[in-house]
Parts: sequence; structure tokens; C-alpha cells
Amino acid sequence: MLWSALAFSVMSAMVKLVGARIPSVEIAIVRSTMTLVASYAFLRHAGISPWESEYRWLFARGLLGFCGLHSYFYALTVLPLAEATVIQFLNPILVALMAPIALGEAFSPKDALGSALGFFGVLFIARPEALFHALHLSSGHDAALALSPLGVGVGLFGAVCSALVYLVVRKLRDKAHALVVVFHFPLLVVPLSLPFVIPVWVWPTWSEWLLLLVIGLSAQWGQMKMTESLHQEAAARATAVSFAQVVFAMFFSITLFGEVPTWSTWVGAAFVFAGTLLVARLQRPTPPTPAR
Repeated sequence: MLWSALAFSVMSAMVKLVGARIPSVEIAIVRSTMTLVASYAFLRHAGISPWESEYRWLFARGLLGFCGLHSYFYALTVLPLAEATVIQFLNPILVALMAPIALGEAFSPKDALGSALGFFGVLFIARPEALFHALHLSSGHDAALALSPLGVGVGLFGAVCSALVYLVVRKLRDKAHALVVVFHFPLLVVPLSLPFVIPVWVWPTWSEWLLLLVIGLSAQWGQMKMTESLHQEAAARATAVSFAQVVFAMFFSITLFGEVPTWSTWVGAAFVFAGTLLVARLQRPTPPTPAR
């Protein structure tokens, strides 16, 4: 999962760069097309049929992934990289909340505490003006840096979709090969995205095509490693490790974009990180699933 976190952090930084001119829906469909071709090639090389019988779960994975991908890419284009990434990484806590119902995995009062910490973390990151003013935590500088409410809302929706994706992928661990799960994600995303991308298509420059290629390659690697991890480890524990992506995102945010996170972002990230650690330590590892 650590390799997955690094790959997705590179992808996010490239999306932020190319998203200065290219619409987020266009980035998503180019990324998904590359992933579709690469996944099919890997399946052919491994001699695995992509047409599994678990169509309902594979369709659910693709549909949720479609919603989560477009939401996250949009948030990346309208929010600072670090803030968008931290909001997205509420999903380990959301996984912990939903896993007991969906997967029968453990839940305790400490999970509730971890979830509460994550909620407070998002409040500090989003910096709602009315709340911060009432608590005397806001300043003129903070007001100037206020985040787009729409961007925050879409980012939160993307985090929920991502959490549901993790649960579905975990559900599929004994039902479908990891490569098949990866393949069925872009198989649905590409046709669903076409009606949205055609009216806003902007032809990329050569340098933008290069960035889009990096996005596609890093996304493919991240998807494969994430799926393999979720096939071998408890959902909440596996997704908690991926919080390392926030560290990578803050590094790229400062070095590539000059976006120094505000004090409230650091506090919010600490809350989310603490909540994620609580969730991760409560989960017992499960035996690895034999490769199919």
C-alpha cells in the first residue's frame, strides 16, 4: 500500500499541474483509457480472462470509482494539493465506520474516537468562515485563503466514494483476480465520461501529453498495488497505511506549487492522521488470500 500511496501522490501532483488548462473530466478519461489498455495487456500476458462472473460487484466498483475519480480530480483543480489530498484521505476512517456492516470487521469505541478526530480534522482544513469566526480562530489572512465550498463538498463526496470502492474491492478478494478488478474500473469510466468530455475537450500540448502519460502510468501502478494490498489485508488497516500520501502531497504542494499549508491545515492533518492511526491499530491482520 505504501507503493500505491507514492504512485497516487505523483498522479495527484501531475493532475494539479496539467489541470491548470485541461478540464478535470478530460484528465480523468485520458487516465482511464491508458489504464484500460494497460490492464488488458497485463491480463492477456497473464492468460487471465477479464470476464468474471461477479458482474454486479465489478459494476459497483466501476461506478463508484467513476464518481470518486471525477470528484477527486475536480477537487485537485480547485483546491490546494495538500488540502485536497487530506480531505480525500478521510476514506480510511470512513472505511472503518462502514466495514463492520459491509464486511463484518471489528469496530470499537476507539474507532468512533478516530472518526471524530477525522471529522474535526476536516473542519480545520475546510476552515468554514462562520465557525472559525465564532471561535475567534479566523483572521484576515485565513479569510483570503478560504477554500471553495463546492470544492470541499465535491472532495468529501469523492472520499465517501473511495471508501465504498475499498469495501467493494475487499469484498471481491475471493471472487475476482486483482487484475480483473483493476480492468473493470476504466472499462466503465471511459464510456460514462465521454458525454461529459466531448463538449469541453481541449487539445493537449506535447508537454501536457507527457504529464498525462505520467498520470496514466502512476495511476496504473497505484491501482494494482492498492488492489493487491486489499486482497491481503483488512480494509481499514490497509487503507490507513496509504495516509503516507498526505506527506508526499504536502512535499509536492510546497516544492512544485509553492502552496505552503496554513496552520489550520497542519492541525487538521494531525487530527486526521491521529484518527487514522487509531483505526489502523485496532484492525487485526487477516491471512493472505491465495493468488488466483
